[in-house]
Amino acid sequence: MITIMADGFLTGLILQIAIGPVFFFLLNISLQKSLADGLIAVIAVTIVDYIFIALAVLGVGKLLERDKIKYALGITSSIVLILFGIFMIVSIGQGNPAGSSNHPFESNYGASFMSAFLLTCSSPLTIVFWTGLFAAKAIEKGYAQRQLFFFGAAAGLATLFFLGSSVTLFSIVRASISLTLLRMLNAVVGVLLMIYGVVRAYRIVGGIRADEGDAGA
Repeated sequence: MITIMADGFLTGLILQIAIGPVFFFLLNISLQKSLADGLIAVIAVTIVDYIFIALAVLGVGKLLERDKIKYALGITSSIVLILFGIFMIVSIGQGNPAGSSNHPFESNYGASFMSAFLLTCSSPLTIVFWTGLFAAKAIEKGYAQRQLFFFGAAAGLATLFFLGSSVTLFSIVRASISLTLLRMLNAVVGVLLMIYGVVRAYRIVGGIRADEGDAGA
């Protein structure tokens, strides 16, 4: 069992290299708010990851492979990313200029948790990815469903370790970053989220057109 969990943890760490919108969002929280806000946001992301992992092991990912469901979820998640980006850009002018340069925005644990939770939930097709990974491990390693749960639990722990370490590091260096730069970073993260959303929507619409073209041929 230890070998299986070690395999899962290592696989999870490797997957963390593929930095995405959630990572940049957490980076922004750790710089704009307190370390506690950042760690609470990391816990929210980890919880969603575990939900996705459990659903994948249970086979829900097969249902999400259906084209209509995949397209609907893909477009919805794209809209969520774009809205998050817009909200972050709009919120730049809502900081307290009279406050400390290291704390331009009020700490809000509930908001930090829910925003990270909802943003991570905006990519439900991640379940399809986990389903494919578990299927590959079942074939390659001969893992049974119970063993896949342990593998997935360790992979999810890697999310907590990597993101928690990253948030802690960025919180430490925050003291040396000016308010102006923090606001610029807020804008950059907002733009990145919007770009992720637009690119995702474009790929999904492009996939629909390609499928329709194949059907017409």
